[in-house]
Amino acid sequence: MHAATMNTHARTRRGAFSLIELVIVVVIIGIIGAIAIPRMSRGASGAADSGLVADLAVMRSAIDLYKAEHGGTLPTLADIEAQLTTYTDDAGNDNATKTTTYYLGPYLREIPKLKVGSNKGLAGFVASQGGTTEGWVYDAATGSVSANLPNSEVDVRGVQYNAY
Repeated sequence: MHAATMNTHARTRRGAFSLIELVIVVVIIGIIGAIAIPRMSRGASGAADSGLVADLAVMRSAIDLYKAEHGGTLPTLADIEAQLTTYTDDAGNDNATKTTTYYLGPYLREIPKLKVGSNKGLAGFVASQGGTTEGWVYDAATGSVSANLPNSEVDVRGVQYNAY
């Protein structure tokens, strides 16, 4: 009977964690946290950078499709928002509803808002870099679109946002 009592006592003792084991686990969790937290904080800016790339690709595709359907004519700077987000006729005149005359488009639901930089949240177009009134730069002669941000604003790799 004495052996059975010792066996129960030994089992109980083996089931508990020692203080050293608990300290080791806490240290390991701390090391993992020290590695993971900086990586996750960079993840938010990386997501915004990816969003910028995606928005530019969508807008560039919409401009290309507009050009293809309008006989090689690009949207004008003055009317690009309406020309991409509403119905247009062959000449590029826009209309809110689809008719037999206004049957082309829309190419975008809305102009995306800039996701990074000092002009974050802005969605309009300007002809050249500068200012804080619009989010995008559009060249009506070439159809190119880019972020309206100064050269000093760069991503984590050092690439200028306006060069995306």
